[in-house]
Amino acid sequence: MALPTLVLVHGGGLAADSWELAVHEIHRQEPNLAVVTLDMPGRRNKPGDLRRLTIADFVASLVGDIESAGLHDVVIVGHSLGAMTLPGVVTKLGAARVREVIFAAAFLPPEGTSIVDSSPWLLAGIARRFAKRGVPRETPKWLARFVYLNGVPSRRRRFMAGKLYPESLRILTETVSRRGMPGDVPRTWILTRRDRALAPKLQRQYIEAIGGVQTLIEIDTCHCLMVSEPELLAGTLVERCRLYAGRAERP
Repeated sequence: MALPTLVLVHGGGLAADSWELAVHEIHRQEPNLAVVTLDMPGRRNKPGDLRRLTIADFVASLVGDIESAGLHDVVIVGHSLGAMTLPGVVTKLGAARVREVIFAAAFLPPEGTSIVDSSPWLLAGIARRFAKRGVPRETPKWLARFVYLNGVPSRRRRFMAGKLYPESLRILTETVSRRGMPGDVPRTWILTRRDRALAPKLQRQYIEAIGGVQTLIEIDTCHCLMVSEPELLAGTLVERCRLYAGRAERP
C-alpha cells in the first residue's frame, strides 16, 4: 500500500544535507518510502536575505516547495529551529494533506515569545549578540561540537564538515504564533535526552505549551540526532509513516 511522503525540514544553521545519513538509512529500511528534504532560504542554492528573513518567509518557501513537488499526502518533520515553521506550514497545507507532524528536538517557544526568551543562558546570550551585530554567520565549530554533537564519535562529526551555514538572525528574537494550526493533525515529539542545546526539561515545557502531543518518543542522544543516531531515527520515522499506509484520504 502507498505510503505518505516524508518531508524533512532542517534545523537552524544547517541545510537539507544534514539529513543525508538518516535519508540513506530510511531508504535502506523502507525503499518504498519517498523522502523529500527541503532547504530553507538563504543557504546552498536557495536565495534569501538572512538579514531580513522571518518565520513567515520560511513558511512560504517550504509550502511553495511542497506545492511545486505536487505532494498531497505527507508526514512532516521539523528539527530544532526548523520546527518553528511547522505550525505555519501545517496551517497552510491543512489537515487533509498532513498525516502527522513530528517535532524533533524542537525549538517551539510558548505563544507570543521568542527563542531567546526561553533558551539556556549560553545560547540566548550568543543569539542576542549575533542579532545585535546584524551580520549572519555560521555557528562556530566549537559551539556546534559542544552543544549539538556531544557524545558523537569523530567519524560521525566529520560528516558535518562543511555543513554549517549562516542563519537568519531575526527569527531568533521573533515572537511565534500557532493560531490556526489544525488541532486534528496528530503530533509526535522526539525528545533528545542528552541535548545540550535544548534540555529535556525545556522540551517538556514546549510540549505543554503547544497543548501536548499524542506520541512522545525519547532517544538517549544529543541535539543533532540525525547525525548521532541516523539508524534509530530512520526506524522511528519509517514506523510513523507506515501507520498511514494506504490512507490517501481521511475518512
